[in-house]
Amino acid sequence: MRFIPPLLSTALSVVLAAGLAPMAHGQTDTYPDRPITVVVAYPPGGSTDLTGRAVADQLSKKLGVPVVVENVGGAGGAIGAQKVSRATPDGYTVLLGANNEIAINRLISPAVKYSYKDFTPIGLVASQPMVLVASIHSGIRTVDQFISTVKAKPGKYIYGSSGVGTALHLSAEMAKQQAGLFMSHIPYRGVGPLTTDLYGGTVDFGVYVLSSGLSHIRGGKMVALGITEKKRSAVAPDIAPLADHPALSNMDIGVWFALMAPPNLPEAITARLRKALAESLQAPEFRKKLEDSGSTVAPPNVEMGKFLADETVKYQKIVTFANIKE
Repeated sequence: MRFIPPLLSTALSVVLAAGLAPMAHGQTDTYPDRPITVVVAYPPGGSTDLTGRAVADQLSKKLGVPVVVENVGGAGGAIGAQKVSRATPDGYTVLLGANNEIAINRLISPAVKYSYKDFTPIGLVASQPMVLVASIHSGIRTVDQFISTVKAKPGKYIYGSSGVGTALHLSAEMAKQQAGLFMSHIPYRGVGPLTTDLYGGTVDFGVYVLSSGLSHIRGGKMVALGITEKKRSAVAPDIAPLADHPALSNMDIGVWFALMAPPNLPEAITARLRKALAESLQAPEFRKKLEDSGSTVAPPNVEMGKFLADETVKYQKIVTFANIKE
């Protein structure tokens, strides 16, 4: 899901800032009167892209103008996110981002120069749990077995995720911290290579976004130990939360998606976008598409300032504990 290359500083430096000139009053009165671009900071095909296209489709219906998705991949989402943080605040360029590019990247890499405060939050869109799995070769079938086995032989066991500093990596480190475990981490460039190694028993455990791991679990190719959010998922109610185990009672971390605009967006345009998003979240076809993909649609009117601040504090504690940096 996330890989920040050594040349991140150079890559980010080429993202040019658009002018931040204040808008004339008449421009806010007529908004929107031309197409809007939703930047997705990953290539097509992933969960962020799917969510972004579903949001774009609904916003187009609510706002009455074309809303197009622009995929700006690279640097674990940082290139696309920075592009939006520096765009003209006119409501015609917004970001459909996940927690990695909005809140986590800045905590991991000094090359990332923006933070979640460099956006105008429009609203939370959806969230999805991750799932901790065991290789069928490990012989581990329950959370209790997982904790007792890893504790008995510190350092012997290995888990994989889709990259250093991803939400998946942080979720496993959160479990390690809470249960007092010592496992080694192998970062992969995506879930494909991780899946191959889990199938073969090269790694003992792995973390997936639930929608990515479910087919492997249902096919009996790996064992679901538990989901990372406290509430059960409607798409997989048979998989218990890790938090049901006393040693992991504070486990509550997921992948979330939010709509963000450049800083200093005029209040009238911010209100227009927030209203359109709130209406989109209630559209039956939108809810079905996201729920079928494993996501839970966010409740309306989440207080985004507090949400983002709380999430960042959570991630910072994990990053500090695990000494994650690039």
